[in-house]
Amino acid sequence: MENSTVEFNIRVGYTSEDAKRLAETELRETPEIKEAAIKELRALLHASPELNFKDDDDFLLVFLRACHFYPQSALKKMKSVAAFRKNYANQVRGILIENLKDKFIQGNVINVLKNLDQHGRRVIILHSGAVWDPSFISADESFQLLYATHLMALLEPETQIRGVVCILDFEGLSFKQVKSLTPPCLIRVLTFIQDAFPIRLKEVHIMKQPYIFNVVWSLAKPLIQEKLRNRIIFHGNDMKSLQKYIEPDYLPRDYGGYLPTIDYGGLEWYSAVEIHRDYVREWSELGPAKW
Repeated sequence: MENSTVEFNIRVGYTSEDAKRLAETELRETPEIKEAAIKELRALLHASPELNFKDDDDFLLVFLRACHFYPQSALKKMKSVAAFRKNYANQVRGILIENLKDKFIQGNVINVLKNLDQHGRRVIILHSGAVWDPSFISADESFQLLYATHLMALLEPETQIRGVVCILDFEGLSFKQVKSLTPPCLIRVLTFIQDAFPIRLKEVHIMKQPYIFNVVWSLAKPLIQEKLRNRIIFHGNDMKSLQKYIEPDYLPRDYGGYLPTIDYGGLEWYSAVEIHRDYVREWSELGPAKW
């Protein structure tokens, strides 16, 4: 399978010419800046004994692209990631893809469109409504699935450059799900997204939320920083509103688009994820030098 293949494939080592131009325009990624930034970030990392991260070029580029090639900012992001991982070690340390297999395949809590949007971005769908059965997938396990998914995104240079879009689908949300979305759970997710998510999160689309969603939002809103708040868009059942951001040619019928209704999920994606189980195992021990 070619690395450029989008459908059910993690594109390792693939960067299109268009993405390279975008990286130069939006991220300052020129050969000269790139070389100098990698060298400086590597030196900063070596001078930070409290951190345990790889220092190869590809790994450092993840953080540099997330921070527009400013090494000091990239180091700060590394420290935030390490702090989060230490604080939530019971969730992320030792995480293994094979241990999440049944939840990933059968739970359908997290899905990724098999196509990109019109800007070449990955679109991640998080089902937090009726599709999510907390008796089968706990809030902790749901977070682990999200964490593993973000590690897959880190493997794609195209995604590092273009960023990701998230659709939070709350269709059928009921008290069964709401009572699992406790304040500690929301704090963990929002801390992760705001402080320990080294990917460019371009948009968050809240979809199909019923009235009871206001309970969740009232708890989450005070915790959301302005940068993230400005990227959250509420649509309800207004698919035309969503299509202002993602064109219908790139959306499935589930969201008012012209593509077929989604009939795939973790079962189809798992083989692509499983290939990188050693990478996830390695990541499970990275972050703080001392846990």
